[in-house]
Amino acid sequence: MQRSLGFIGAAIVVVGFIAQMAFFTVREDQQAIVLQFGEPVRTLPAGNAGLHFKTPFIQNVIDFDAKNLNFDADPVEVIVANEERLLVDAFVRYEIDDPLEYYSALGRGSGDPFAMRTRFNERIGAVLNEAIRQVLGEVTISDIITEQRSLLMTSIQSNVAQEADSLGVSIIDVRIRQADFPEANAANVYNRMISEYSEQAQRIRAEGDREALEIRAAAEKEAVSIRAAAREQSETIRGLADAERNAIFADAYNRDPEFFAFYRSLTAYEKSLADGSTTIIMSPDSEFFRYFNDQAGGPN
Repeated sequence: MQRSLGFIGAAIVVVGFIAQMAFFTVREDQQAIVLQFGEPVRTLPAGNAGLHFKTPFIQNVIDFDAKNLNFDADPVEVIVANEERLLVDAFVRYEIDDPLEYYSALGRGSGDPFAMRTRFNERIGAVLNEAIRQVLGEVTISDIITEQRSLLMTSIQSNVAQEADSLGVSIIDVRIRQADFPEANAANVYNRMISEYSEQAQRIRAEGDREALEIRAAAEKEAVSIRAAAREQSETIRGLADAERNAIFADAYNRDPEFFAFYRSLTAYEKSLADGSTTIIMSPDSEFFRYFNDQAGGPN
């Protein structure tokens, strides 16, 4: 009886061990490949989380991350278009979208996920450094730090994505974390940039002064033209007014020459004696005062 119980207990242990070897679990943030004697026989991509079966002893499982992963590249020195040296620090965000292709490209000889990730980092790092040198080497520093930066990163990402696609990996994003001058020549570069921007500021101010002079000259020319036109117009109006006045006087004279002569004499008196202290010496029988001597303006 005791022997039978011992046999049953041993059988339960063996069955439990075999069951443990036959079933495996894939988490929500994982995907897996089932290998048989080192060769892939089944792939469980993202979305197949749960309990799965494998043949005990002859099959094993390799788990891969299904979430986004990060690769921090080593800083790379780049010579940009204006012969400046930059130290560029970049990173890559990616995900394994084809675990079988990823394993085929990187897992032969070692199914260790850590070893495969190390090989991936080496290959994608080399491609990233080459893409950074190629793309940034054709532009200036100002292009890198301005609005063109996103376009440059898109071009770098495109180059990296071609290599990553052959490894079963999808590139989500490539970003430059920092781009700075090497410490050895940073001071010289900063001083040269200060000098260049000072020259640029002086040139802009000189151009501004020149444009201001041109604007003032044009405004003065226009003002002279406007004043000349106004003067011409005023002279024309004055001439027309004088002509009209003369016409009125002529018409008045023709209607009553005697009254017109009397009016002219009064006007002459007014102008001559306007300030009240005028002294006039003339002959008593002068024509100038004829209306004082005779109301009709006749001779004395």
